[in-house]
Amino acid sequence: MAGVLVLAATPLGDARDASPRLVAALGEADVIAAEDTRRLRALAAALGVTPTGRIVSFYDAVETARIGGLVEAVRAGQSVLLVTDAGMPSVSDPGYRLVAACVAADLPVTCLPGPSAVTTALALSGLPCDRFCFEGFAPRKSGERRRWLAGLAAEPRTVVFFESPHRIAATLADAAEVLGADRPAAVCRELTKQYEEVRRGPLGELAAWSAEGVRGEITVVLAGAEPTAVLDPAALVDRVLERTAAGVRLKDAVSEVAAATGVSRKALYDAAVTARS
Repeated sequence: MAGVLVLAATPLGDARDASPRLVAALGEADVIAAEDTRRLRALAAALGVTPTGRIVSFYDAVETARIGGLVEAVRAGQSVLLVTDAGMPSVSDPGYRLVAACVAADLPVTCLPGPSAVTTALALSGLPCDRFCFEGFAPRKSGERRRWLAGLAAEPRTVVFFESPHRIAATLADAAEVLGADRPAAVCRELTKQYEEVRRGPLGELAAWSAEGVRGEITVVLAGAEPTAVLDPAALVDRVLERTAAGVRLKDAVSEVAAATGVSRKALYDAAVTARS
């Protein structure tokens, strides 16, 4: 009989959030695939459990190379436990490709539910939770990040994404400019840890706060866009020209304003070209 791939959520920071099923699985699994084997051993020690199975590393750089062996382990009847550093495997962490490979091979896959920074931040944000989308990590480069934000400008659902402490100030500054300084948001850092902090407010205020530096693991929650009436492209040309005057390419400036207002990109571009001529 085939074994099983078990996806297990691990605590975000406080080991006491580990489920009894996770504790049992750590002690019983034939193979444990861990994003960081050192963190795995530290978690096991904190939980008072000694893994008896084979432990293999399973992080981004080796994920593809490890998949074949783990699939064969499941096929041979072994239980393979997949854990990442914190939260649920596959959610902006290694795991998706292994799950897909097991599904393609018609092998069993199950999950031990538990902590997730996405849903924890969403619940703490004070923003609507009935409909939301998760965007992973924000793009690293400013130009790509601004285009990504412009694509979210008209998104009616609450948006959740991750960000590095080294880039959060720049990302919030871009967000305030592209989405508007008044757009409600929340910045959640160090969730479930000693220095947990949730800052709520308009993007302009959060951008100013983050300029002094923010530490820790960060999850950002953005309010969805309010419904807007269809606008005349000619009435938005000044907003486009303000961006081009600041050094933004005309094409990018048009894309940002069009995404934020719902007007036709082509109509706005033509109106901006006419105004500049």
